[in-house]
Amino acid sequence: MSDPVVARIRKNPKYQELKRKRSSFGWILTILMMVVYYGYISLIAFNKEFLARPLGDGVTTIGVPIGMGVILFTIVITGIYVRRANNEYDALTAQILAEETK
Repeated sequence: MSDPVVARIRKNPKYQELKRKRSSFGWILTILMMVVYYGYISLIAFNKEFLARPLGDGVTTIGVPIGMGVILFTIVITGIYVRRANNEYDALTAQILAEETK
């Protein structure tokens, strides 16, 4: 049960471009996230003294804002991906569908 429209879409050069762009951008963001996350975990594992230093005279340590930075980084790169998907990827998808469903 093969749909001819699906076959035409898969052969479309714009579809191949969409797949390539989406995949490469996804891998870039994945690698960035892994570097940030595993960097933080490595600090916890190998340099507890650094993370345990207090900020100023309070009880908050350096590890707390760095951990919050990891969370904020995750939110930011998610927003970047969503923005790109909504603008670039959705427009390319609409072009492909318009061409192949005539």
